[in-house]
Amino acid sequence: MSAASAQPSLHTMASAIRALSMDAVEAAKSGHPGMPMGMADVATVLFTQFLKFDPKNPSWPDRDRFVLSAGHGSMLIYSLAYLTGYERMTIDEIKRFRQLGSLTPGHPEVDPSLGIEMTTGPLGQGVSTAVGMALAERITNARFGDELIDHYTYVIASDGDLMEGVSHEACSLAGHLGLNRLIVLWDDNHISIDGSTDLSFTDDTQARFRSYGWNTIAVDGHDTDAVSKAIAQARTSTDKPTLIACRTIIGKGAPNKANTHGCHGSPLGADEVAATREAIGWTHEPFVVPDEVLSAWRAAGARSADAYNAWSSRRATLTEAAGKAFDEAFGRGVPSALAETIVAFKQKVSADKPSWATRVASGNTLEVLVPAIHELIGGSADLTPSNNTKVKNTADVKGKGEFAGRYVRYGVREHGMATLMNGMTLHGGIIPYGGTFMQFADYCRPSIRLAALMKQRTVFVMTHDSIGLGEDGPTHQPVEHLAALRAIPNLLVLRPADAVETAECWQIALEATGSPSVLALTRQNVPTLRTEHTAENLSARGAYVLAEAEGERKATILATGSEVSLAMEARKALQAQGIGTAVVSMPSWELFDRQDDAYKASVLGTGVRVGVEAAIRLGWDRWLGEKGAFVGMAGFGESAPYQELYKHFGITAEAVVDAVKARL
Repeated sequence: MSAASAQPSLHTMASAIRALSMDAVEAAKSGHPGMPMGMADVATVLFTQFLKFDPKNPSWPDRDRFVLSAGHGSMLIYSLAYLTGYERMTIDEIKRFRQLGSLTPGHPEVDPSLGIEMTTGPLGQGVSTAVGMALAERITNARFGDELIDHYTYVIASDGDLMEGVSHEACSLAGHLGLNRLIVLWDDNHISIDGSTDLSFTDDTQARFRSYGWNTIAVDGHDTDAVSKAIAQARTSTDKPTLIACRTIIGKGAPNKANTHGCHGSPLGADEVAATREAIGWTHEPFVVPDEVLSAWRAAGARSADAYNAWSSRRATLTEAAGKAFDEAFGRGVPSALAETIVAFKQKVSADKPSWATRVASGNTLEVLVPAIHELIGGSADLTPSNNTKVKNTADVKGKGEFAGRYVRYGVREHGMATLMNGMTLHGGIIPYGGTFMQFADYCRPSIRLAALMKQRTVFVMTHDSIGLGEDGPTHQPVEHLAALRAIPNLLVLRPADAVETAECWQIALEATGSPSVLALTRQNVPTLRTEHTAENLSARGAYVLAEAEGERKATILATGSEVSLAMEARKALQAQGIGTAVVSMPSWELFDRQDDAYKASVLGTGVRVGVEAAIRLGWDRWLGEKGAFVGMAGFGESAPYQELYKHFGITAEAVVDAVKARL
């Protein structure tokens, strides 16, 4: 390359992405080369001209967020991470694409140190999570001001992303809120795995987004000037997010497979790779990026270093109190006010002994937590009065320039709510919690699973947790949901028995910085069982002896949630008959499973064990042993007052007594 042409063109820089992507997929004999090759031009414009990021300071709170929602095209983000200079992303890691233990798996989830804010496989999740990031940016901007938080959220989304239902929920809410710093670059290539998208997808997508309250722009995705002008125009929007429809050719540059589904999810093949090299004028060996091209990319990666230094200078001028508040918000640690606030609340509850439903106890816990922990941002999927998630005297996040509130009205969008909360957590500066009925955990499940996989502290408040909700009937009565949620690795399922345990479960959820939590809460009232105050969080061990046997322990009743008080009634009857019986409250199986064997043995005992839960038996046998019994549900519920339902399904103290005696 001559001195006059020392600065490579955007086309040449994009060719580096195409080459690395097809080479890595070819080496792995697995992957999706088409999307990275098709969107290389768009990504090159974004990363060289607009995106505010600093590979030397990848966790900079005021960086722009980039979400590759079309996560199957993960070689796009890996190529960009290597080219722009993220230290950990070496060419050797690119060569190890999709290999065990590499930094380049088939579908990454999150790793800011590699520039991966959130990139995942289940389509629709990325763009929806990005809405939460954009919302978090505006909420934290309202708290900390333009000097500290003032950035954009960019998304590359596929046709498949915009087909998935969750994207409709989230994008509708984005338009309603006027998230004008959200810019979605739609890879409008008309190809899916089955073939042309017109086999199943003929929406007028731009019209749909305009109906949501978005700006829309259409460009040739391979015209870098047009793409640049479109992004610049989108950034001028004052009250709307923007969808830029980038008409692209999947597998751009491949002479025989471009614009076909043949390059969507399969390697190009050695012959097509060689032909593509010739077609795009890339004469270099596999995995080789010439110095002048790599230098241009590294310069793009260093483009925001001055902006980072200026931001650091502004951060350094904060008062001690303001700096501490900012660092705590974005430090992702345990809130400093948490433990003291919970202990004081527990002490009052143990003294007052209220008979609250645990959903009410949760709401009352939030009444003391939200004022003490500013990062807590609540919400509900149109069930605020039922979920008890809104704290008195807290304003709504209204959107369209009004983001200073602490409560989000998600509307009837359970799955959208769950994805937005994940995005808020990933953005930082916020600890989100949101409520719905537990039966709708099924609507949220993909996002709950991703929160667990990504190790994010998102708190899902699920009320009306059993047949105890009564008259709404079997469609609303969750019987299998506890078992289904407990099956998700790294998810804490917390089902407290009374107001004290509810407060303790909130403390557990907020201390679990690497796990999401589900709080399973009752509609019906339950008595306070923990009437003697203890500063220690007994629920933190997952299960504990609430009431030890009087005399030799012959039986142990294990229960969760509203059934713990029922177990206490059964214990009283058994003790009256001379049968030494202990009651174990088990608010979290996951936490109990982490305890050492000696502690587990001391809690479970050696005698007869009976489990009690208004849910199906699945999972209980691990705690009950071969001779254990279970009192619970064997099918769906019915419509009736909850007291009648418990009798109808045989979930009574008498049934527990009979189960114990039958096994002695």
